[in-house]
Amino acid sequence: MDSRDLARYIDQTDGASKPWLLVQLRLSKLQEQREMLSPDEYLRTLDDIQADLMQLGEWWVGRESEVFGLGPDRSERPEMNDRDRD
Repeated sequence: MDSRDLARYIDQTDGASKPWLLVQLRLSKLQEQREMLSPDEYLRTLDDIQADLMQLGEWWVGRESEVFGLGPDRSERPEMNDRDRD
């Protein structure tokens, strides 16, 4: 999926309120522009995106179902044992 398709998806699904999708869009655009950027500029931009991603923290806590599609209770997925939950 290129950045245009991803932007369209974000727009159609009200994804602008989902910061992980906006980070994905930035990464997609960066990937498309990679050949036009110097290695230093590419790394600076990638570092900036990564820093923003790290600022999100544990935004997914309490939203596992929405974000990861696990269902309302993780125990519904028998392949997930206690070791996988840590």
